[in-house]
Amino acid sequence: MSSSSASSRIQILLVDDHPVVRDGLRAMLGLQPDFQIVGEANNGVEAVQQVAQLRPDVILLDLEMPELDGVAALEQIRAADPAARVIILTAYDEDERIVSAVVAGAQGYVLKGAPREDIFRAIRIVHAGGSLWQPLIASKLRRHLSEQADKLEDTVDLTPREIEVLQLIAQGKSNKQIAGELVITERTCKFHVSSILSKLEASNRTEAVKIAAQRGLVKWTE
Repeated sequence: MSSSSASSRIQILLVDDHPVVRDGLRAMLGLQPDFQIVGEANNGVEAVQQVAQLRPDVILLDLEMPELDGVAALEQIRAADPAARVIILTAYDEDERIVSAVVAGAQGYVLKGAPREDIFRAIRIVHAGGSLWQPLIASKLRRHLSEQADKLEDTVDLTPREIEVLQLIAQGKSNKQIAGELVITERTCKFHVSSILSKLEASNRTEAVKIAAQRGLVKWTE
């Protein structure tokens, strides 16, 4: 295969602490002509290091790992590279894990028992800039956020504009980007952000998004 053909393939990093799982994924994904495994990691610390070194197109990340779990690794990866594209591939489907992964920045969440076609599709969609959630995962996430909203809808008095700003913060946008999108000054945007942090009793933007997701205040779309 020519170097130009090889470079056009989707570069994938496998992160899982079980060698047998990585072997299976490598063999399965290697059969797809548009996929290329460029690296492997067996814990979260290695994952962060490998992402920095290899700059893969897509990262398949397990949640339960030694040294640094998947969500913590994802947070570090996204902090270093907000454009990193990560799919959670795990055996766990608890609501709390799903929400934590979404808030940390995962663009996909696939269970290990899923058909291989689902994994292939998730990789291609996320690589193209989209997101993909298995129906079960999407359903659990919606139910969880709905339940939290029902419980806490009256505990935070955010204005409609603050809700708009909060949703854009959750998308990773800067104050300048938010100001441009909402056609307000950057100074006004900073005022809204400060008000949001105060009302949610959050110390920073990331904490505010996490609290908002738990309370169903951040609009989430599939």
